[in-house]
Amino acid sequence: MNISFNITNFITDFENSCKKVQIKTFSKGEVITTYIAKRNQFCILKSGNADLVRYDLNGNKTIVEHISKNDIFGEVFYNITTNNELLVEANSKCEVLTYIYEDIHHKCKNTCKFHQTLSENLPELILTKVTNLNMRIELLSKRSTRDKLLGYFTFLSSRNLSKTFELPFSLTDLADYLSVDRSAMMRELRYLKEENIIKKHKNKITLLYK
Repeated sequence: MNISFNITNFITDFENSCKKVQIKTFSKGEVITTYIAKRNQFCILKSGNADLVRYDLNGNKTIVEHISKNDIFGEVFYNITTNNELLVEANSKCEVLTYIYEDIHHKCKNTCKFHQTLSENLPELILTKVTNLNMRIELLSKRSTRDKLLGYFTFLSSRNLSKTFELPFSLTDLADYLSVDRSAMMRELRYLKEENIIKKHKNKITLLYK
């Protein structure tokens, strides 16, 4: 996330200053949380990476959002319905800070001084979250698999300030994230390599057109 304050220090202060914060550890493949109505859980991923996913009635998986270290997530960002269940699944060992959003507006019994810091920084965290969600919407609005791939690669390149970067998940999950057919996506990746638009080695991509 591109924010003006030190997110690592922010998380450390949050964890150590507020008694209402919980820290939990999850193994790869575990469900970190299930989004449910009226809970308003606010989470920060301290380490690891995870996906916000949805399964339809036929068991088909859609990756709604990829969550990286220091990203925020939780029910407060989505309108939850009983027929639209969302899960956050760990892609690796994860450490997660959890907090109930309503508590931001109520002081701790020990007058936790961190609540003021949280209230001051929360708008920027949410703005960054909205910006990332808008990026996903823009990707999904592109008509072709090639345009989706190049749009996502450009985003990763800009975020990493480098033409070379690693994909944050497997190619199967990338197809789910971009809502494209995996076979068609693999074909487009081959074409992009043959046309010298990208260089690919395992999950490492290098842009050759920028």
